[in-house]
Amino acid sequence: MLSTAAAGFFTGGSLIVAIGAQNAYVLRQGVIRHHIGAVVAVCAASDAVLILAGVGGIGSVVDHASWVIDVVRWAGVAFLLWYAASSLRRAFRTESLGDPGASAVAEPRGRVIGRAVALTWLNPHVYLDTVLLIGAIAATHNDDATSVMGGQWWFGVGAIVASIIWFAALGFGARTLAPLLARPAAWKVLEFLIAATMILVALKLAFE
Repeated sequence: MLSTAAAGFFTGGSLIVAIGAQNAYVLRQGVIRHHIGAVVAVCAASDAVLILAGVGGIGSVVDHASWVIDVVRWAGVAFLLWYAASSLRRAFRTESLGDPGASAVAEPRGRVIGRAVALTWLNPHVYLDTVLLIGAIAATHNDDATSVMGGQWWFGVGAIVASIIWFAALGFGARTLAPLLARPAAWKVLEFLIAATMILVALKLAFE
């Protein structure tokens, strides 16, 4: 049981850690300390739903519905490019994290959560990696049964725990960068890096 959960933990963690669009957004919200609890909760809960779906076998449905992945891909490309443009606009402003009038601080909770949802669910890699890959690997632990639930579910639990720990560490740990990024020049660099990440992910989605 514990060894299977540990396998799920390390497998899930290895898939989440790569800095992509979702992680870049969590990092940014963590730095400005703006609705980070809600963002972390949305990302972790979304991952949990996707992991459980994969372990439950829905991955085979996604695998055969290629048109769904295509729709998600192009919607994701459009959203990522739009968000990259937003980051570039912020980068050319003179605001800093210490400016209470900055637009980043004034954003309503609903808009922040909406972006977190979009960056999570409009990424086809989420379905390919989290649902299909984790689901396929979890299925190999099906024989590792316990009196409570099958081994594949313990694998899923491990992956979910890894996701929660990662997003919490990334979001709440990012605040240590706030003093550095209180300077407008440093904040501009972060916004440029976020924009570049969004554009690279969008290009990868469009031409893969």
